[in-house]
Amino acid sequence: MSSAAGSTFIYVTYIRTTPEKLWAALTDPKTIKKYWFGCTCESDFRKGSPWKLIMENGSLADSGEILDVDPGKRLVIKWRNEWKPELKAEGYSTCTMDLEPVEAAVKLTITHTINKENAKFIEAVSGGWPKVMSNLKSLLETGDIAMLAAYKTSSAA
Repeated sequence: MSSAAGSTFIYVTYIRTTPEKLWAALTDPKTIKKYWFGCTCESDFRKGSPWKLIMENGSLADSGEILDVDPGKRLVIKWRNEWKPELKAEGYSTCTMDLEPVEAAVKLTITHTINKENAKFIEAVSGGWPKVMSNLKSLLETGDIAMLAAYKTSSAA
């Protein structure tokens, strides 16, 4: 979705889990590696802390800063792609993850925005987030991931 203010991608999923378990999965490096196609995350997830996503081969995929944290409810990351020059050139985006309990599930809403119309970065994450979140949902609900390898070659999320 594009507007005069920039580009936005919104992804919503319902995961049969608790806010605490979903939060742990979103912030635990060992769990992240399981559903994010072998990528590791470096951050202590405190406001103002650096954030990095590193690919299996050791290359820096994405970097940024934790802008806001409300454990079990909200995580906001200042986010820039580092491995594709055309995406890096677009600058920083903002990724907001909102968690809301709904019956026996948690509604997870990811809103990824950048202050650039028709951003290639938002186009890239719109293909990446569904793959990453499908793996996360499967992992939390069944104990196993849905897809083995998609991040390495096809997305910026």
